[in-house]
Amino acid sequence: MPDALNVAKTGLNAQQERMSVISNNLANVNTVGFKRDRANFETLLYQDLRQSGAQTSQNTQLPTGLSIGTGVRIVSSEKLYSQGNIINTDNSLDMTIQGDGFFQVLMPDGQMGYTRAGNFSKNSTGLLVSSNGYPVEPAITIPANASSVSISTDGIVSVGVPGQAAPSVVGTIQIASFPNNGGLKPVGENLAMATGASGAAVIGNPGSAGLGKIQQGSLESSNVNVVEELVNMIETQRAYEVNSKAINAVDGMQKFLTQNI
Repeated sequence: MPDALNVAKTGLNAQQERMSVISNNLANVNTVGFKRDRANFETLLYQDLRQSGAQTSQNTQLPTGLSIGTGVRIVSSEKLYSQGNIINTDNSLDMTIQGDGFFQVLMPDGQMGYTRAGNFSKNSTGLLVSSNGYPVEPAITIPANASSVSISTDGIVSVGVPGQAAPSVVGTIQIASFPNNGGLKPVGENLAMATGASGAAVIGNPGSAGLGKIQQGSLESSNVNVVEELVNMIETQRAYEVNSKAINAVDGMQKFLTQNI
């Protein structure tokens, strides 16, 4: 028979891991473009002591069996990609994707990173880069003498240059979507990477083929709901305490057997 102490221990471990997920959500409540995580649980293997349908006589069967569970574990942490609130910043290089999609940035190792954080800047050469200095893909360079920058909802970047009556187009922001956003691998720095589970990136212009549109001069806030996370924290704490009490109860039972038998 499964040891009740070990079963309760799996509950402690699972709730502790869930608390780590909740703590990370709360820690990133002010992180631009952050998407909250959810811990998913699953039961461990069951030990069958009596099989359902087993013969109790020549003409009768057990209507139900006897199966004892061996505990629980967290099987995955899932990113929930609901839209965060939009914060107006009046910064011409700040962008929000309204709808599905990710900005693309070229990471130092040559791999492509994907992010919902649109707090971009320009570097010393005028290249549009993320807050960590990673270039936006496809590359867009803002001229040093540009007096204004305009970004349309479909990603066209144009600049006003002194002496020119009409704005000049310097590039187009393209965004990526995935068959399964939950399969993306978060790697820190507000970035995620494609995996076999996410599927290959589908690149397109904002507003086309189901992709979201771009809103200039704004940022997408974290989609963490503080009140909801606090409720989850209390629930996790209570579940942890109950599993601790189960361990104390089993310990007391074993102590009773030791002293009296």
